[in-house]
Amino acid sequence: MPLVVSAAPINLYDLTRPELTALFARWEFSPVHVARLWNYLYWECVDSLAAMPELPAKVRTRLAAETRLGVLPTALETDSSDGFTRKYLLTLADAARIETVIMRFTGRVTACISSQVGCAMGCVFCATGQMGYTRHLTPGEIVAQAVHVQRALRQPDHTLCHAIRDKASAAKAMGSGARLRNVVLMGMGEPLHNYDAVMKAVDILRDPSGLALGAERITLSTVGVIPGILRLAQEKRPVNLAVSLHAATQAGRAALVPVAKKWPLDELMAACRTYSETTGRRIFYEWTLIEGKNDSAEDARAVGRLLHGLPAQVNLIPLNPTSGYAGTPTHTAAARHFQHILAHEFKLPSTVRQRRGIDIAAGCGQLAVLG
Repeated sequence: MPLVVSAAPINLYDLTRPELTALFARWEFSPVHVARLWNYLYWECVDSLAAMPELPAKVRTRLAAETRLGVLPTALETDSSDGFTRKYLLTLADAARIETVIMRFTGRVTACISSQVGCAMGCVFCATGQMGYTRHLTPGEIVAQAVHVQRALRQPDHTLCHAIRDKASAAKAMGSGARLRNVVLMGMGEPLHNYDAVMKAVDILRDPSGLALGAERITLSTVGVIPGILRLAQEKRPVNLAVSLHAATQAGRAALVPVAKKWPLDELMAACRTYSETTGRRIFYEWTLIEGKNDSAEDARAVGRLLHGLPAQVNLIPLNPTSGYAGTPTHTAAARHFQHILAHEFKLPSTVRQRRGIDIAAGCGQLAVLG
C-alpha cells in the first residue's frame, strides 16, 4: 500500500495497546509486530527505532515515516547527597522543560512525575505554583517520564547509592531495583486539571504487557479539584488518591491554597466522602507542616475532627524550602506530637514524610523550571 506521510507524526507513547493494534491493522501489519514493538517500548525501553532489530524493515520504515518515539532528552541530571534521589530536567518536543525525580527505598523504586509544564493552582509554598502555568502534558509526555526512569534503571552504572560507603547497606537499599515499582503524580502540575491525558497515561502505565504498574502502585495528588475527584469516583479509576489539605478551616486553607476560594473546604470534604463511599478506597490527606501556621496541637485536633469517620491516612510533610515562600518547616518533635494526637485521640493513621532530595530541590513542592 502507498506510504502516506502524516503532517504530525504520532508519538508512540501516546498510544494505548488497543490503539497501537488498530494502527497496525490499518497498515496491514501482523499483530505479532504489535507485541514486539510494545516490548521494545515498555520492557526494553529502547530510545530509538534503530534499536528495534527484530521488527521487519517495512514496519520500521512505516514507523519512521509516520510516528516518533517521544523520548525526553535529559538537559540536566542531579544527584542528591542522600545517595538515593536523582532529579532529571527533561526537554519536551517544543523545548519546554519539566522535572522528574527518582527515589530509591528499600526494595522499591518510585518515580515522581509531572503532569503539566508549571501549574495554575498557585499554592503559595509550592515552587511549581510560583512559576505559573504554561501547558498540559500529553499522555505520551507523562508516560515518557516513567519510561525514562525505567531506562535509567537498566543502566549498570545507575546506582544512586554512591553516598553509601558500606556495600552491604547499599545493596539492601537498592532492593530488587531492576524495575520501576511505584509512580506518584506529584511532580509539576495538577493532575486533575489535565484529567483526560493523565488517565490515558495511567492506562498505558498499567498495561500488564508493559510497565505493568498495579492499582496500588500509582498515586495522584490533587489540590482539591472537585469535578475531577467526582469523576474519579464515577469512573472508579484504579489509582490511589491523595488530597492536599494543609488546613482544617476554609480561611486557613484559602490562605495557602488559592483554589480553595473556588472549591471550598466543605464542598471538598463532601466530594471526598462521595469518592470513598463510591470506590471503597481510602484517601491520603496531605498536610504540609509549617511552623506557626498549621502545626499546633489544636491544628492536629482540627484535622482529626475533619476526617472523623472517613477512610483516611494523613501524610505529614515538613515544609521544603522554596525561593518564593518564607515559611519554616515544623521541627521533628512537633511533627511527632502532631502525629501522636492523630493516633491516640482520633485513631487516625499518619506518616511523617521522609525528606529526600532537598539539597537538589527535588523534594515535595520544590520542582520548578525558572527562566
